[in-house]
Amino acid sequence: MRNKTAIFAVFVSILAAAPFVAGQQTAPTSTATAPQTAPHVWTAGELFRRNIGTQQQQRTQFPPHKIIGNIYYVGTESISSFLVVTKEGNILIDSTYEVNVPTIKDSVEKLGFKFSEIKILVGSHAHGDHQEADPMVIEMTGAKVYAMAEDIPDLKTMRTPSGKARPNYLVLHDKDEVKLGEATLVAHLTPGHTHGCTTWTMKAEEGGKSYDVAIIGSMGINSETTRMWSNGALTPLGEEYTRGFKAMHEIHADVVLGSHPAMHGLAEKYAKLKAGSEANPYIDPKGYETELAIEEGAFKLIIENQKKAEAAARPGASN
Repeated sequence: MRNKTAIFAVFVSILAAAPFVAGQQTAPTSTATAPQTAPHVWTAGELFRRNIGTQQQQRTQFPPHKIIGNIYYVGTESISSFLVVTKEGNILIDSTYEVNVPTIKDSVEKLGFKFSEIKILVGSHAHGDHQEADPMVIEMTGAKVYAMAEDIPDLKTMRTPSGKARPNYLVLHDKDEVKLGEATLVAHLTPGHTHGCTTWTMKAEEGGKSYDVAIIGSMGINSETTRMWSNGALTPLGEEYTRGFKAMHEIHADVVLGSHPAMHGLAEKYAKLKAGSEANPYIDPKGYETELAIEEGAFKLIIENQKKAEAAARPGASN
């Protein structure tokens, strides 16, 4: 159930009925004559559809471009991949699917860098759409690959279309640092979506200022039927998500990015960038808290609904 690929066909069949615009949250309205309406609370299904997109979007190159400082976007329309450039080589965050590797390579080269200059590979979490291609990228670049300890068992058993053997991951733990040249990435354990889901933070310099950057691994839930509450208490998975959200709230970000572009409004921000916005649209101090509130709201909604269902099922409960 936690594997996004296994449930993709179910959600994509209702994609056309999604009552929202990708990457946006319905805002409350307020006028002198109209009452305020509550902000839209996203369901797990809505978030899944927003993030995963269609198969075509998963495989279609998004224009590679500089985000801020030494951070570049080299992913597709609905699956993120980031390049961190340093004087001693580069870091790739998320290899995605094997079928996307030529696209990522092309994006890196269009930016003026060499794919072979990737010295370190890291990932967001142990799902195929984010780390299936780890063996292929390592074979092509000779890069070292790191992963959070809690995700390594699932990464090691992940199958690939090419049949390439999974790599020997260098083990990371919460708050460990991955350094290359002048770049330092900090791995934050934000579990729930997977046991070792990782939110990366780093600094980016632009215009003589330093900005805190966070790349959200994911706190999404792939189905409303995922049990988060049972027998009057959080399930182990519910407790894991609770720890993950606690860790997320401890992170500060001036620039929010995510393992899926919809998590940080890539299309909208890139459009502003291309239109010649004077301010970098990726510098969005409210963006991190907004996305965190959306994802945590979906989690709380599941718990609320499961509590209600449990109460209604008790003997003697009124209909």
